[in-house]
Amino acid sequence: MPAVSQQTVERARGGDRAALEALVRAVQDTIYALALRMLWHPADAEDAAQEIQVKLVTRLDSFRGDAAFTTWAYRVAVNHLLSTRRRRPEQQALSFDEFGDDLARGLDEPYDPHGVDEALLAEEVKVGCTQAMLLCLDREHRAAYVLGEVFELDSRDAAYALDVTPAAYRKRLQRARERVQSFMEGHCGIVDPANPCRCRRRIGAAIAGERVAPRALLFARRGVADMERLHSAAAVMRSHPQARAPERIMELLRETWLLR
Repeated sequence: MPAVSQQTVERARGGDRAALEALVRAVQDTIYALALRMLWHPADAEDAAQEIQVKLVTRLDSFRGDAAFTTWAYRVAVNHLLSTRRRRPEQQALSFDEFGDDLARGLDEPYDPHGVDEALLAEEVKVGCTQAMLLCLDREHRAAYVLGEVFELDSRDAAYALDVTPAAYRKRLQRARERVQSFMEGHCGIVDPANPCRCRRRIGAAIAGERVAPRALLFARRGVADMERLHSAAAVMRSHPQARAPERIMELLRETWLLR
């Protein structure tokens, strides 16, 4: 997240609309990206991001300055995402063993690309697949992994966001990292070329299973990552297209008393 000055925070607390909107804009993309990693589906992430930003604005008086505003924003966001109701993707999440069995089936199935470039479809498979891997972790380990490996927060800030000690956070991150890395080394052809699973080889199965809709892609964007240069689980996770919070979130906030 971009840094936010204490002066901006104080002005927002005093009712300055421009300062309040500046705070929201400073954190909105990161909060949306965090929600997306935790919840899988963009629509669920959008709803959660809006709820989090309402909490940030309405609880601004509780910010005590014991950490940077952006670190505090992570804490509010993580607390919300750990306690929010489970959406459908989480309810249908597989264990790592079940997911590994699923990836071993359905390679090279024929499919109709509906005119969509194969590289874009492979990117959609890659992002959807790695998002699903995160759902194999429980929420606490998922949050630790996303903060540490994807957003690359230092242990002090990540521990603050999770409201645990740095030592407890590091142990949680280590367990999550080992589980994800071990799974990807054993199944993902990007991380280990000896594995048969490839994003392009999974396109047909993903379309047949309605996990990918060529005419309504959820994740992929033009200018896809060079998959051949990705050799670790963390690198694959960080290679997702940059998530931008939908402008609808800001528009909805403007329609309420929050930004009037």
